[in-house]
Amino acid sequence: MSKDTKSLTEEVNAITLEILGNRLLSVAEEMGATLIKTAYSTNIKERRDCSTAVFDRLGQMIAQAEHIPMHLGSLLGAVESLLRKYPAVTIQSGDIFMTNDPYSGGGTHLPDITLVSPVFKNQTLVGFVASLAHHADVGGKVPGSTSGDNTSIFQEGIRIPMVKIANRGNVIQDAIDFIMLNSRTPKEREGDLAAQIAANRVGVKRLLEVVSKYGIEKYFLATDALLGYAERLMRAGILKLPDGVYTFEDFMDDDGINIGIPIPIRVSITIREDTALVDFTGSNPQVAGPINIPLNGTLATVFYCFKVLVGPEIPSNQGIYNVLCVFAPEECILNCKSPAAVGERIDTCQRVADVIFGAMAEAAPERVIAASNSSVTTATFSGLKPASGDFYVYLETIAGGQGAHSSGDGLSGVQVHMTNTSNLPIEALELEYPLLVRQYKLRQDSGGAGKYRGGLGIQREIEALVSGTTFSSLADRQKIAPWGLKGGGEGMPGQYILVRKNGQTCRLGSKESGVLLDVGDMVSIQTPGAGGYGDPLEREPERVLTDIVEGKVSSQMARVRYGVVINNVNEIDPQATINLRDELSKESAAKYNNK
Repeated sequence: MSKDTKSLTEEVNAITLEILGNRLLSVAEEMGATLIKTAYSTNIKERRDCSTAVFDRLGQMIAQAEHIPMHLGSLLGAVESLLRKYPAVTIQSGDIFMTNDPYSGGGTHLPDITLVSPVFKNQTLVGFVASLAHHADVGGKVPGSTSGDNTSIFQEGIRIPMVKIANRGNVIQDAIDFIMLNSRTPKEREGDLAAQIAANRVGVKRLLEVVSKYGIEKYFLATDALLGYAERLMRAGILKLPDGVYTFEDFMDDDGINIGIPIPIRVSITIREDTALVDFTGSNPQVAGPINIPLNGTLATVFYCFKVLVGPEIPSNQGIYNVLCVFAPEECILNCKSPAAVGERIDTCQRVADVIFGAMAEAAPERVIAASNSSVTTATFSGLKPASGDFYVYLETIAGGQGAHSSGDGLSGVQVHMTNTSNLPIEALELEYPLLVRQYKLRQDSGGAGKYRGGLGIQREIEALVSGTTFSSLADRQKIAPWGLKGGGEGMPGQYILVRKNGQTCRLGSKESGVLLDVGDMVSIQTPGAGGYGDPLEREPERVLTDIVEGKVSSQMARVRYGVVINNVNEIDPQATINLRDELSKESAAKYNNK
């Protein structure tokens, strides 16, 4: 080792790494704030369905803002795709590149458009910044682009290969116009793309400030060390897990085409010293419907799960991948090939998270929660705005319950695992669209019973104020319930209920498109709850009473699942509760012995 190299290496100490890691994270976070504050659509400016990240000169991710874990797959794939198509020597300062295609541009589904900008210091490529935003409509067969009955990616919208949309700082308007022409909401697309361009320019400026502070050579050493630091932390975390082979399986309700046929997702996780092999052999082959996942999406899900399991504090960079060996057979649902439909890949990624956590429940019981709602329950309304005559697409993913765990109840009405979007406030929704929110509340009794109760799902009821409104549903966990742990009960599955203005009701499918609504018709979106943890008969009666008072558990559920008897003045009947719990405990023991 030369004296100069040794000197530089000594400068990259733990303090430097901590400061640099946080500065890079602040670059990504400021990009995200810029994107959200300048975006045009409610899906981004209110619901924050977007992500931002910073990459090194080789295209390795070194910082991701804490937005949407699912977007990691698209961000990683986009930069890799860029460098394959455009060698570094052909890229110039001020260039911006765009893609969304899972099969050529590294994306995971078409509504997620990624913009990548190179960063140069003294004509030396020092890294990249990228922004990703979920655009509410990118064409395709239905408003919102993703349809539950799509059978090909060609039905899901415009496919954008890796293309240049800015040359040396000058936006290529023809490329933007091409996107706008292929969307039902061109003004939104133009505004949101402009916000992404602004975010990238902020990222370039801030990253240059970081590089200037450290100098190019030291910055390169430091970012390499940051990747190695994350790898070491991940290895140390896995080393604490007991060696062994852990398996689990769960199911998707169906693929949207072959209704009622469950789709298995299976995993075998081998922990050996400081490495983990995650093998999805035995999972279903790719399916006809839009729930397939490109491999990048599966990798992002595994990345998220192990970060949660062994080190939430580990920096979110590509060094983690060096510890994880992931195998999914080609042309299976978790490693699909073109032209498989992928629009609803997020629900399958949620199930991948469930099976990984289910498998690791034995190895890391203090970290694993029961199954959450694990469905991105989507409601898409579309039609014409009466005042302007403009076409609108309102897309929202409604939150649900979080699984209970070894030390407490699950949270209610939250997004979990691979998604992290905010809700659209009622005031913003009703101001923007000809819709009326009739009800917005937690679903009573939807949380699985247990010593610790599963989180509750949400009920959101939306009424059409103009004729010609259409509704589309996309969801899972409406047939196969979220499971509990250690004797905890299942959470309640979700459902969509159509209520006509004349009072007639019917249940809609979980993947249904183009339901026509008249004035006064309403859709009730009811999301799944989550699984409970531990024996429900061990839950303190006082906590059950609190749940009843707060409307989370009914008196009937308290009696049937928790063995708690409430008298006429809404108080616990101590003796009746003791007697009922003793009876329920004997019944439970008898069932166990018969098995």
